[in-house]
Amino acid sequence: MKLSFFTASLLIMFFHRCFSLADNVMPLDAKIYVAGHTGLVGSAIVRALQAQGYTTIITRTHDELDLTNQEAVNEFFADQQPDFVFLAAAKVGGIKANMDYPADFIYTNLMIEAHVIHASWLFNVQKLLFLGSSCIYPALCPQPIKEEYLLTGLLEWTNEPYAVAKIAGIKMCQSYNRQYGTTFIACMPTNLYGPNDNFDLNNAHVLPALLRKIYTAQQNDDPSISVWGSGKPYREFLYVDDLADACIFLMNYYSGNDIVNVGTGTDITILDLVYLIKGIVGYDGDIVFDATKPDGTPKKQLNIDKLSSLGWSAQTSLTEGIEKTLVWCIEQGKFN
Repeated sequence: MKLSFFTASLLIMFFHRCFSLADNVMPLDAKIYVAGHTGLVGSAIVRALQAQGYTTIITRTHDELDLTNQEAVNEFFADQQPDFVFLAAAKVGGIKANMDYPADFIYTNLMIEAHVIHASWLFNVQKLLFLGSSCIYPALCPQPIKEEYLLTGLLEWTNEPYAVAKIAGIKMCQSYNRQYGTTFIACMPTNLYGPNDNFDLNNAHVLPALLRKIYTAQQNDDPSISVWGSGKPYREFLYVDDLADACIFLMNYYSGNDIVNVGTGTDITILDLVYLIKGIVGYDGDIVFDATKPDGTPKKQLNIDKLSSLGWSAQTSLTEGIEKTLVWCIEQGKFN
């Protein structure tokens, strides 16, 4: 049977696309760039890659490569020619930090995303995974939060600039896929914690901040501690090594243009979290909730049906993860 030129072209494109997706499964000797390798997520991805036998992991500190500098990013990609990119670099922080430094959060994250995603297209990266955040979803959207709820309502005001930047990163990935045929995927992790987290009480996220505050109070025999908010909001927490495993799983087995939530499927009130940490640390003092301080979103639990259907699930319980994090902090002298 003789095929028309148009039909033959379509078949060639189809088979090329199939083989391209197959090629996107990372071989163990692939050149893999982890942007943000010193941070909470990036360091966990590096640990997971090493544990799984990947041999060529490319990293740069902020002093070595400023990702907000487009010329420097392009020179780096031209020189290193990475095959795969994990974009975990970001400026992050808790409610207070987001409220105090909104311009820093939107500018820095927009610049990092724009430069790394564009360079990944420019220098023919086979596949990129962009790390978003659950704060991209509307503050009052239905629970648990499905991926399609993105851009269906107003964002939580306390971290809106950060969320807008992350949404822009998602849309960049999807737009480059549509226009240039790239394979840039994006996952949305729930609240994270673990080794290499930020434990600064002025700008840390809720779990690491509580862990440090309660441990310090226990060491100092403080009779009580104050906690921001009412304690009523619900939050979901994922141990960062589980996220790293999910990122590698998605890099190898997912090539869709839709975002993917990554979480545990369960949540806990801040009040119950405080008393869980209190028990793990062994603190006997009182907890005083300061309801004059903002709570943030009332409930934020991710629907993880899509990721579960692909065959992945978290393995670390909240209690086990907090215990591991506390041991790491003590060994590293993070609370000194």
